[in-house]
Amino acid sequence: MQKYGLIALATLCSIASGPALAADPAATAPIPRSPGLPYAPRNLPDRIVLTPGADPSREMAVAFRTDTAQASAEAQIAVSVDGPTLEEKARIVTGTSRKVDSSYGPALYHQVRFTGLTPDTAYAYRVKGAAGWSEWHQFRTAAVEAKPFRFLYLGDVQNGILTYASRVIRQAFHGNGDIALVVHAGDLVAQRDDLDHDDEWGEWNQAGGYNYSIVPQVPATGNHEYVDVVQPDGTEVYNLGPYWPAQFALPANGAEPVKATTYYVDYQGVRFIVLDGTAAINLGSMEAQTRWLDQTLASSKANWNVVLFHQPVFTCARPNDTAEIKAAWKPVFDKRKVDLVLQGHDHCYSRLTAEAGREASAKARADGMIQGPVYLVSVTGSKMYALNDRSPWQPDKIAEATELYQIVDVEPKRIKFRTFTASGKLYDGFDLERTAAGNRLSEVGEPTLAERRCTGDVGPDGGVCVARAK
Repeated sequence: MQKYGLIALATLCSIASGPALAADPAATAPIPRSPGLPYAPRNLPDRIVLTPGADPSREMAVAFRTDTAQASAEAQIAVSVDGPTLEEKARIVTGTSRKVDSSYGPALYHQVRFTGLTPDTAYAYRVKGAAGWSEWHQFRTAAVEAKPFRFLYLGDVQNGILTYASRVIRQAFHGNGDIALVVHAGDLVAQRDDLDHDDEWGEWNQAGGYNYSIVPQVPATGNHEYVDVVQPDGTEVYNLGPYWPAQFALPANGAEPVKATTYYVDYQGVRFIVLDGTAAINLGSMEAQTRWLDQTLASSKANWNVVLFHQPVFTCARPNDTAEIKAAWKPVFDKRKVDLVLQGHDHCYSRLTAEAGREASAKARADGMIQGPVYLVSVTGSKMYALNDRSPWQPDKIAEATELYQIVDVEPKRIKFRTFTASGKLYDGFDLERTAAGNRLSEVGEPTLAERRCTGDVGPDGGVCVARAK
């Protein structure tokens, strides 16, 4: 049963079709599993995930899973009313279905797109399984104009998904109302480390719960969304795992070779641009993605441009920056005046505004200079890496062995960025003010926690340091 999960995953991988897969020693090793069968597909829908269209004022989409008894993708949607009569004016919308085999056996993943919606309007929808409908889920379409909103940014969830990361995600929603979007900087699951892959996606959905079905999710792929299979000659072939295109109904407006994992969304004055660092570095799409990035930024009419991807330009754990991405994408960010660059991968926290270091950054602000892109790296799950040698002087603020989430409030001329710890304490923050000359950055005026890092073998909470050197 456990072996079947990994073999099925390799067989179903979809993006980079390399040579025939070689026998992988890992495929014969025991794979940890969740106790019992908690994530087996059922005759009622589960893993219900809402995603935005390219224009989320008029389009949203939903993906969900059932057992194979529900052969078709079917949903009902209605403008929300205030009494229990939603079905009276609901319309049926159908979509597409795909089979995914896993350690729990075959399941069907369904996707339905809701188009022709009215901007800034509350809608309710439900999805169908063989035994009946799900509960009604409610969302609001985006406004056409640049209206203030709040989004949640999460770094790598990846490890300890249900055990540890779930409390961080739930604290983010519990402590901060009116979250309109959730952006994920890749490695939503481990995909080859801690659990059978179907269990990992089951934990990811359980960790977010109903929030993922009512708040649109904007995910980027990380390297762990891919399966790397060692070939007989020792080289690795990266293939996108089968759960990604099944679990997320994303806009099809990305770079031509990697439309399954690159896209953009315009939401109330912000253009979110999602890139795929793994495909760029390992699968030969760097040039195409760079060209598309430049064109997508050039055509943006948004007040703010936010770029989201996994492997960071400036690293906080690894000894060296991500050279390929830094060489290709940083010049575009500078030329097109990107506002925020949101990343993961390093399993530490870093806010960086000047490659020359925090002292140079502080002096530039004191001299009234405008602010270029702010580069963020964060982590939500339990795997932690130790900070690198540049961490004491280069980033404006860092954290080690710390689970975090970020709340970002967007206004037409101001972004308020706040980083919180797992228990809801304010750790870092800044405001970006948009002026005719460019952005001006000011540090948060509220008290924040001192920098959290290990001291020898002792962690910032007084226990063992869980951050390992990368």
